[in-house]
Amino acid sequence: MGKIMNNLKELSELAWQGELDTKFEHHPVHTFYEGSTELAENLLGLKGIGGFYVVDTNDGLVMIDAGSHLDIDSAYAEIKKWRPSSTVKAAVFTHHHVDHIFATKKFDEDADKSNQKRPIVYSHKLLPDHFDRYKKTLGWNTAINKRQFAINVPHFKWPEEYRYPDITFEDEYSFEVGDCTFELFHGRGETDDHTWVYIPERKILAPGDLFIWAVPNGGNPQKVQRYISDWSEALKLMMKKDAEIMIPGHGLPIYGKDRIQEALSTTADFLKDIEDQTLKLMNQGKSLNEVFHQVKISSVIKNKPWLRPVYDDPKFLIRMIWRRYGGWWDGEYDRLLPDTRENEAKEWVELSGGIDAIINKALNNLKNKKYKLAAHLIEVAYYADKKNEKLHDARKEIYAALSQEQDSSMARNIFNHANLASNELKRDLASDN
Repeated sequence: MGKIMNNLKELSELAWQGELDTKFEHHPVHTFYEGSTELAENLLGLKGIGGFYVVDTNDGLVMIDAGSHLDIDSAYAEIKKWRPSSTVKAAVFTHHHVDHIFATKKFDEDADKSNQKRPIVYSHKLLPDHFDRYKKTLGWNTAINKRQFAINVPHFKWPEEYRYPDITFEDEYSFEVGDCTFELFHGRGETDDHTWVYIPERKILAPGDLFIWAVPNGGNPQKVQRYISDWSEALKLMMKKDAEIMIPGHGLPIYGKDRIQEALSTTADFLKDIEDQTLKLMNQGKSLNEVFHQVKISSVIKNKPWLRPVYDDPKFLIRMIWRRYGGWWDGEYDRLLPDTRENEAKEWVELSGGIDAIINKALNNLKNKKYKLAAHLIEVAYYADKKNEKLHDARKEIYAALSQEQDSSMARNIFNHANLASNELKRDLASDN
């Protein structure tokens, strides 16, 4: 993850004009910005993995999201520096993801030491269930995030302890602190427990991860169900508000009603289009592979800086839509009750005249930039002879090249994970294989 010093407010204009490298230097997820920025009067912005914010209500502070484990100390220091004599009275967790929920910790500890009331944490009613799910799947979440973020450190483990909310709601809820009303709305999208926030007195809109300065993270291949059409509808509801400042779950703030409206509407239209296309093809009885290759990705993602495919791959959304409406079977009859990959691979190797023939064909495809075909073949070779050094040398080369071809960091990291695994004669570093 990068670490650079910059002013979030100044960067926001460059981002809107498309002048920032959001694929690498200013990636909305992977780039950390040191310190904090006063985004407007009485509004502080901080950006770790996710963006999180503090509103001075003139009678205490309210946090909107709370960063990751990595932000606990820095957030406390920055907020205390900004408002040294003010108390954090409340926090809103827009959803359960671990880059949005941890930096209330030191404020809770301060309250406990002084026998004062802890900040009241608000969330949707489904959020605690997701914390419980995380506890049941610590090993799984450790593994999938190693792949997604290309983490190759033995000590990395998924968090086991969480700050549960004090007040939850179902559809809509509001609370007041100082001169601010915090209107909370449920809107399924990246998660089923997602909350977006509007502060009418300040005309501040906080969409959480329903807007992230990238193709919406609606297709993540290793995560639980996401909701594309609901996401689009939530963005359209946000457009009915009179927001002048939008503070997103990732990336940089957007200033001005017209810009906010354009950002929300184009994102909503993109999501609706990809679901409409997918359902139309599904309704024709097509297989997942046919749907995957026949859906046309809207050109809007090439023309709007806030919709670049730099994190999730837009093609991944097709699979998430399929899973929601079509179940787990991909429509390929040989995959309904398949044999083992090992047995299947050995058949292909025998038909091909030996494993060297498959490896050589895979490398020939690589040379001709047929990266996906090269990957298909090299996986056949792997399952036929898992410790073959020639195979792993070729596999490293193929996945390194395939990784470099990706705009989305999610796909890039997963492919690179396979490359790194073959350095150790393994298929995957996050499992026993």
